[in-house]
Amino acid sequence: MGPGSHHLSLGLSVSSLECLGAEGRLAHKLFRDLFANYTSALRPVADTDQALNVTLEVTLSQIIDMDERNQVLTLYLWIRQEWTDAYLRWDPDTYGGLDAIRIPSSLVWRPDIVLYNKADAQAPASASTNVVLRHDGAVRWDAPAITRSSCRVDVSAFPFDAQSCGLTFGSWTHGGHQLDVRPRGAAASLADFVENVEWRVLGMPARRRVLTYGCCSEPYPDVTFTLLLRRRAAAYVCNLLLPCVLISLLAPLAFHLPADSGEKVSLGVTVLLALTVFQLILAESMPPAESVPLIGKYYMATMTMVTFSTALTILIMNLHYCGPSARPVPAWARALLLGRLARGLCVRERGEPCGQSRPPESSPSPQPPDRGTGPPAGPCHEPRCLCRQEALLRHVATIASAFHSHRAAQRRHEDWKRLARVMDRFFLGIFFSMALVMSLLVLVRAL
Repeated sequence: MGPGSHHLSLGLSVSSLECLGAEGRLAHKLFRDLFANYTSALRPVADTDQALNVTLEVTLSQIIDMDERNQVLTLYLWIRQEWTDAYLRWDPDTYGGLDAIRIPSSLVWRPDIVLYNKADAQAPASASTNVVLRHDGAVRWDAPAITRSSCRVDVSAFPFDAQSCGLTFGSWTHGGHQLDVRPRGAAASLADFVENVEWRVLGMPARRRVLTYGCCSEPYPDVTFTLLLRRRAAAYVCNLLLPCVLISLLAPLAFHLPADSGEKVSLGVTVLLALTVFQLILAESMPPAESVPLIGKYYMATMTMVTFSTALTILIMNLHYCGPSARPVPAWARALLLGRLARGLCVRERGEPCGQSRPPESSPSPQPPDRGTGPPAGPCHEPRCLCRQEALLRHVATIASAFHSHRAAQRRHEDWKRLARVMDRFFLGIFFSMALVMSLLVLVRAL
């Protein structure tokens, strides 16, 4: 590079600095001319009977917190307000083509638009950001804001619930005849939204309303942005719902355990204790509400089912352990339960084919020996061997009678044990079907 090119670049740099300096001087002159007789205390309209139009645009950036217990929603928003100031206009040709300047927002008049359903005790603080002022008087004010708004949370379908929280913006002192606020577009912008781990945003539509309050006679327009949310239920399903489903399906298996194992009642009590522990964990993570949430109803129904199944297990155990001295099975129970129901549930004895039940047997009644055909009472007139034979027959008859009595008692005991097995098989199908249907109804909501 030669000396000529070096002098040329130096000359261009000096010319650029002179242009920038001239532009800065023109901006200062414009600022002094605009704000020489300007006041930010009055509404900037040429006609006081004319309403000032304010356009409101909201961009959702982040969901900071959703406090279901206190019903407060905390959001990080970018709020843009646009209006026209009749006293801040100039001709760009007069100021070297300068058509826009950026000045502190505290120097110009700003609309007193606030969040109506604000849930914060602190006074609203205006963001110290600049405004963009154009030559035709158009003012654009972009300001970030962290809002805490009240939101009615309905957790009746928790953890598969959807919430809608409204944010209502409007002027606090200016009525509709003085300031008219309108939304820009049909919904808030979600282009810069940071995804939330617990909530999925479905949309944020905007709606303009004009209401008349009891304090004032003039109408007050406002803009309501409704945030539509749906809870991400994957964590709740894995940590709270699936364990309860598996435990509820395990509870009816107590009817399938053999009564001689001694663990039928223990299994029911253990399942009930496990559900109680999960219920306590659920109560800590579940927001309070007037109505019982869906998962709470499922836990209550499951615990009720396990309680009834444990109580029925105890009653069936009493049937199983009816001793030989118990009364015989009633005729209706023998015909209905040991007959038809046993064939339908395929409850059979060992070696008996399915679908065929053992026909009820009548217990033989022991018959005492016929003394009318025996030898006459008194001294034996027969030979000695015949007398011994008659005594032996009487002893055999006594033994046979005791054997038949014992066999009848054992048969009664086996009938009660078989009746207990039939009831076990019947309630196993009933409670397992109930647990399966309840679990499917809850899991379908998660899909």
